[in-house]
Amino acid sequence: MLKHAIKNILLNLHLSLSKTTDQNKILEFLSTVKPIKTNHNLIRLGGETDGGYLIPNDIEGIGICFSPGVCEVANFENDLTKRGIECFLADYSVDNPPIQNSLFDFEKKYLGNKNNEMFMTLDSWVKSKAPKNNDLILQMDIEESEYSVILDASNDTLDQFRILVIEFHGLDLLFNRMGFALIDATFSKLLKNFEVVHIHPNNCCAPVIVSNIAIPPVMEFTFLRKDRISFREPNTNFPHELDRTNIANHADFSLPKCWY
Repeated sequence: MLKHAIKNILLNLHLSLSKTTDQNKILEFLSTVKPIKTNHNLIRLGGETDGGYLIPNDIEGIGICFSPGVCEVANFENDLTKRGIECFLADYSVDNPPIQNSLFDFEKKYLGNKNNEMFMTLDSWVKSKAPKNNDLILQMDIEESEYSVILDASNDTLDQFRILVIEFHGLDLLFNRMGFALIDATFSKLLKNFEVVHIHPNNCCAPVIVSNIAIPPVMEFTFLRKDRISFREPNTNFPHELDRTNIANHADFSLPKCWY
């Protein structure tokens, strides 16, 4: 009864109690996402601050980028167009991309796990724009909707992408059992055919530290499809020389060692 009463009080304060994840499960998860070096060096596209990302220098032959989550920055996509890559952008919160570019195709919709006037799925978007192209790049920053989008997407659609650049939010929920289940399922799906080749913590929020495990809540992950990799070894060199601070006036920090 006391536990139930405390739960009700916390919920009315917009707070909650939850069971924590077993530490061994978190360590096992971290072991699966450790970045590797490959036969492709990393390059930086998109500028020096937020909106710039490190990707493998394996973009020859990629003709299309899908980029949901436009907001006020499209420097990464603009750099891709300089290499002849057409960019499909989507964001319901804005009316137009921040940069005018003849190789931009803009859709005023959010990416989600359903299709209606406001949302579209990754499957439907790719099918409508590039149904038979098996060498695409995805750059996705959609404020926690990345989990439902990835879990909803078919493996066939995901495998059309050669490179994935995804900003994951709420990663500190790995300490929460339900949060861990969601995040672990999402990464397990991606890691079937992709390898993590870079991780960069966004310094918008400081790491959450529990039992010597440090988890930055927001991090940028770069994945490369496994069939593009002919050489691999653990990457223990962080930060990368091309990494840059996301927010200039915030305290910066490197990727915690438990991630590599």
